Amino acid sequence: MKRTALALACIGLTGTGSAFAQSSVTMYGLVDAGVEYVNHAGPNGSVVKLTSGGRNTSRWGIRGTEDLGGGLKALFNLESGIAIDTGNLDTSGTLFDRRATVGLSSSYGQVVMGRTFTTTYDFMLPFDPMGYAPNYSWATSSTATGGRKDGLFSRASNAIRYDGVFGGLKLGATAAMGEVAGDFKTASKYALGVGYNAGKFAAAATWDRQNGAGSSTTPADATDYIQGIHAGASYDFGSLSLFAGYRNYKRTLTTGAASERSDMYWGGASYDFTPAFTLYGAVYKQNIKGGTDADPILFSLRAQYAFSKRTLAYLSAGYAKARNGQNVSLSRDFVGFANSQTGVMAGLQHRF
Repeated sequence: MKRTALALACIGLTGTGSAFAQSSVTMYGLVDAGVEYVNHAGPNGSVVKLTSGGRNTSRWGIRGTEDLGGGLKALFNLESGIAIDTGNLDTSGTLFDRRATVGLSSSYGQVVMGRTFTTTYDFMLPFDPMGYAPNYSWATSSTATGGRKDGLFSRASNAIRYDGVFGGLKLGATAAMGEVAGDFKTASKYALGVGYNAGKFAAAATWDRQNGAGSSTTPADATDYIQGIHAGASYDFGSLSLFAGYRNYKRTLTTGAASERSDMYWGGASYDFTPAFTLYGAVYKQNIKGGTDADPILFSLRAQYAFSKRTLAYLSAGYAKARNGQNVSLSRDFVGFANSQTGVMAGLQHRF
């Protein structure tokens, strides 16, 4: 929604529209909800519930740009997650948990500051066939072996992020400050990424490190550091697209306990039967090294029908299984109560 009421109000207050001739403010959002059945959802069995964000997390936001001349632009972005089933914030107590940034862009790239998605997240997102869907994808993390997620570094506060595109080459970097007096390392976070796009073929690789908070700010945090290495590739044949991804995860502990390590592999495809109807399928397999050796696997399917460019309906199904009697969950957000779980969700999504 270009030239929103907010932008028009600003013009009215200044008494001139010429200063905003090369500026724009856009309000946007995504509303996604559906009915979901999940077995082994708790100690007492199955559940049927209304779920927010099965295909994509519901959100709303405001973004804008101002042309400063000479190819330089100022920009900002504020974005908030929404739990459609309750009307609450997706993250309790945080209004703009998804994004809160201001920055500059030019032909040399873009730099933003604030709370933002990381280089790892945005570079790897195109290589998940399910699109990081809460129902059902493990590209960001899985839930098995108790509290372990072994996940992807998704968002960071107090961050500075750079992105540049030079022909088919894409470069990115994120640095988030820990802001602990006298200790630059504690709670700091970093990510680097490189991508390549040659039309039908695309690939990317990322590295990231999250230093633990330690006793300075979070006494309960036993993390020394978390390191993630990712790689992904895709090929577009036209109606058929193929995807593959990989994550190497390592978490070292200040307690002297053995490091937590795992590898996550995934592959899948999407096929456009018609311009409106698409079928998606993916398999996610995690190899947890040491510990309980749960090594969970997830099979995921989605059928999607687009009524328009903004509105679609979908039917998703997933089945997760863990080894050695360990609990597993389809969701990356909830714990499991059995060594397998099945879920089905029918949902509706609208973008504005």
